[in-house]
Amino acid sequence: MRFTSTLASAVAITSVNAVSLADVSSLLATYSSASIETVKRGLSFRSGGGKCPQVWDSVIPVLVTKFKDFSVSPPQCNDDARAAIREAFHDCGTWDKTQGNTGGCDGSLVLAPGEVNRPENGGLGGITNYLIWLKSQYPADAFTMADLIVVASSVAVVTCPGGPVVPTYVGRKDSATPAPNGRLPDVHAPANDLFQLFQDKGFDAVELAALLGAHSTSKAFGQMNANPAADIIPSGGQQDSTPGLWDVTYYKETLNPPTGVFPFASDKKLAQHPTVGKEFKGFVDNKGKWNGKFADAMLHMTLLGVKGGKDALIDCSDKIPRQINSKRDGRGIY
Repeated sequence: MRFTSTLASAVAITSVNAVSLADVSSLLATYSSASIETVKRGLSFRSGGGKCPQVWDSVIPVLVTKFKDFSVSPPQCNDDARAAIREAFHDCGTWDKTQGNTGGCDGSLVLAPGEVNRPENGGLGGITNYLIWLKSQYPADAFTMADLIVVASSVAVVTCPGGPVVPTYVGRKDSATPAPNGRLPDVHAPANDLFQLFQDKGFDAVELAALLGAHSTSKAFGQMNANPAADIIPSGGQQDSTPGLWDVTYYKETLNPPTGVFPFASDKKLAQHPTVGKEFKGFVDNKGKWNGKFADAMLHMTLLGVKGGKDALIDCSDKIPRQINSKRDGRGIY
């Protein structure tokens, strides 16, 4: 599967499996059927302030289990987590200022016929099918697909040891209207064009440089036929030497890649851009700064197209698990 370079283009790629019966059994084992039924009774989604809906107390532990790689100890984030982060970028990131209070984070990536099958969304079918399945386990009005995509991305970030809690709001409206074409970055575009594309969405150089850091956990698939040949990345090629961890190794290794690390062409260009590059280099060996800037930029991303912004939504940030001792020993959540 594909994980997108510059976070919202047909660039990079990540593998994730479609939902299987084994997945379902594993996920259902993470919470009791009684708790599901308790949540299902009488719960419906509401926006515009108020208490975070209880349904997320059931949904979030399921996502945590789905996104952890238990083959290593302590667990790190897995390919499903990578796909979930990319899913949010591809749903929200098609927005630009010309669309006003429409589009953006509206669930259309999942709900609009054919949108997930566009070339730039290649590799997102697995996580899309999983989110459809997960939503089907609850009443139709328990939460929107748009909110599930955003919450899943926030949970995915913290399943990577060292990942920050992104301020997370719910109350978005769903739409089955396809997002406009041509709003996601092209890996082969010049750095100035890439920067302008993000400026058209309201992002400045600091935010763009911070968002690029999500490639700290990415892997590439499907880049064997890239053109020019210098942009070819072997299947499974990682963008830093610690893809299961949320750290700033990516920034240093994009500037000076060691053997076995394969930066995306777009990232290399932006790292040398006179404006974005300055901010990019400022995150080298400065994880505290990056975590804060990423959380702010990702919140910005998840509010694109939302009428009234976060003031029209409900704050569910406290539902997102916190890291435990991540600075000291790299442990994940729980």
